Amino acid sequence: MRNFINSLTFFRILVAPIIFLLIASGNNHLLTLFLFILAALSDFWDGYLARKYQFETVFGEILDPIADKILLAFMLLGFTIYFNSIYIGLFGGIILAREFFISALRDFNSKNNISVTKVTFLAKIKTSVQFFTFLIYLLGIIFDNGLIILIGNLFLLIALIITLQTGIKYTVNTINFLNKT
Repeated sequence: MRNFINSLTFFRILVAPIIFLLIASGNNHLLTLFLFILAALSDFWDGYLARKYQFETVFGEILDPIADKILLAFMLLGFTIYFNSIYIGLFGGIILAREFFISALRDFNSKNNISVTKVTFLAKIKTSVQFFTFLIYLLGIIFDNGLIILIGNLFLLIALIITLQTGIKYTVNTINFLNKT
């Protein structure tokens, strides 16, 4: 079971560049949607199964958010290219910068035995909103519908706000912890 759970995480890492190529090339939209849905479901199932069968590991705790970030990066890059969108590029760049910063912050905290950057419920919502945004964009592409794409842009703004809020929270928690020591 442990190998299956890890393979779900690795699936997101391996399928991300394929999804990127499909989005950026503008081909096989239904295949892109199918692969993305499988990737998003793998994010849910690897965590759920690890908790249910008590196979939570430090390796999984580290690899899971990295897999999410890899998928996130490839999706944002693909949509930026497909739509030739400064909006998606800018907001996506800010989201990715936050993700890199928080990864570095978590690494710093781990090396200093500080446990104030554990994944929160709001961070799980953040990932869900990001993935939902990508689903909306894919549906907008499939149905060639500008209104759906506009709704995707709105959800990207919401994802950005939640992403920044969680990043600020982790940063403030770390600073407060450091100020107490």
